[in-house]
Amino acid sequence: MELTSKIYIAGHRGMVGSALMRNLQKKGFTNFVTRTSAELDLRNQQAVSDFFESERPDHVFLAAAKVGGIQANNTFRADFIYDNIMIQSNVIHSCYVSKVKKLMFLGSSCIYPKMAPQPLKEEYLLSGYLEDTNEPYAIAKIAGIKMCESYKRQYGCNFISVMPTNLYGPNDNYNLNNSHVLPALIRKFHDAKENKLASVEMWGTGKPMREFLHADDMADACVHLMNSYEGTQHVNIGSGEDLTIKELALLIKKIVGYGGEIKHDLTKPDGTPRKLMDVSFLHSLGWKHKISLEEGIKSVYDDFKKKEGVKAW
Repeated sequence: MELTSKIYIAGHRGMVGSALMRNLQKKGFTNFVTRTSAELDLRNQQAVSDFFESERPDHVFLAAAKVGGIQANNTFRADFIYDNIMIQSNVIHSCYVSKVKKLMFLGSSCIYPKMAPQPLKEEYLLSGYLEDTNEPYAIAKIAGIKMCESYKRQYGCNFISVMPTNLYGPNDNYNLNNSHVLPALIRKFHDAKENKLASVEMWGTGKPMREFLHADDMADACVHLMNSYEGTQHVNIGSGEDLTIKELALLIKKIVGYGGEIKHDLTKPDGTPRKLMDVSFLHSLGWKHKISLEEGIKSVYDDFKKKEGVKAW
């Protein structure tokens, strides 16, 4: 990418898209085209086609998606598969039609089979059954990967796909009805401390293991790959390190400064037992993460408190 290249970040106000914008701006890029979801419904094929016809971006980061945690994925199954397939199909095809120089499609680690060997290598895709609670979302993301691969093979399009692990960072979603586990735990421990509650309820056993990567690290990896990688194979983006959900909860509890106890709601699902990404391919391409989990959670909790209007404890 040239510093003057016209760059479209689909989903620029979300956690992932805003991290991409910050990273590119720090590196000196200035020529951005953006649209909010109110301004451009990416599920609308004609609207997307018209947008690409008029704007003609050089490079596209497809970070727009309908996302959520276990409860949202399992409850709104039709919404998750429909919205995501429509968004990515419209954008990917319009990138081909308007001759975009390069497209990056961002997927998710949940695309891998539920019982795949750990850590998850790129080649494990489609080697087994998916986790049922997020199967519709995962199938949509797999379709996006295969679309990029197919357009590259049939038309020679420079379309690449990356699969980030579980992300957290500024502009995350802290709504307990549809957030992911890390921001949900920050919200729960924060509210419990503020309201002087004796305990915090946590879903499941706390035994599943998860890997987390700060959104700023993820964005840096994406920009690195956008500038240096042109292969057909999708690329895992992660830290290569994981911990149990219970260990995560104890770390967040310490950072928040909450003194109560943790109670487990065993009627709620655990989800996939483990989702550790094999990032050896990413490392071979010249990139490794820099932000430690404790350092990252401290920074996002500070950001959370500022936005909540709460004084530092």
